[in-house]
Amino acid sequence: MESPSKSESTCRDPRIEEENDDDDPPLLSSHALAALKEFLDEQAQTQPDVHLESGVSEDSEVALVTEDWRLSQFWYDRDTAETVTNEVLTLCQNFESPRVACIACPTLYTYLKKLGPHVSAQLLEYDERFSQHGSEFTFYDYNEPEELPMELKHDFQIVIADPPYLSKECLEKVTRSISFLAQNRESYLLLLTGEVQAERAAELMGFHPCGFRPHHSSKLGNEFRLFTNYDPGSRLGGWEQ
Repeated sequence: MESPSKSESTCRDPRIEEENDDDDPPLLSSHALAALKEFLDEQAQTQPDVHLESGVSEDSEVALVTEDWRLSQFWYDRDTAETVTNEVLTLCQNFESPRVACIACPTLYTYLKKLGPHVSAQLLEYDERFSQHGSEFTFYDYNEPEELPMELKHDFQIVIADPPYLSKECLEKVTRSISFLAQNRESYLLLLTGEVQAERAAELMGFHPCGFRPHHSSKLGNEFRLFTNYDPGSRLGGWEQ
């Protein structure tokens, strides 16, 4: 997910791997927070169009709300967003009336609505700023993976998910949400998360890593991967052997 859930500290970086599930995870020190705020203030001054995806001009009209560092939000860069979106649009061709669920990935939802406005998509997201999307927005807290409207149960042929934390507990709960939303075992599932989750993703839902490497507008230390439950063939760099 590109924003944390309400039970997690809003000052933490969700892209840092967590190997324990302590009830009281460490927070950033006041000095670290001050330094981060100073950096972001400087970045905002040098990049006045920070509300747009990196590398996306205003003419493209593919815009997002500003990344909120207090929510540890990191949007995908243009290449990643367009590549994944085009894959979803390709998959949509297999259905007469495709329905797409975007779990905690507002970047991809926004690009999907721009590049494929005809596609019916639902954004499940913790950040309620995205409620601007009206009926296509559903509040989502991964700590309550199945506390979702019943009309969404098994309603989607394509589900994209981006868990907010690189922990076993988080991935397990998000995969429960995926199972809740996916129409059947033949649904196409895409997962964007850290490479450290590869074995867990395979064990939980049979995900395989693709050759394509996703990137964020902000530089993150963790290596990210795109996993699918289906063989994309020559697309997305194919399944990595």
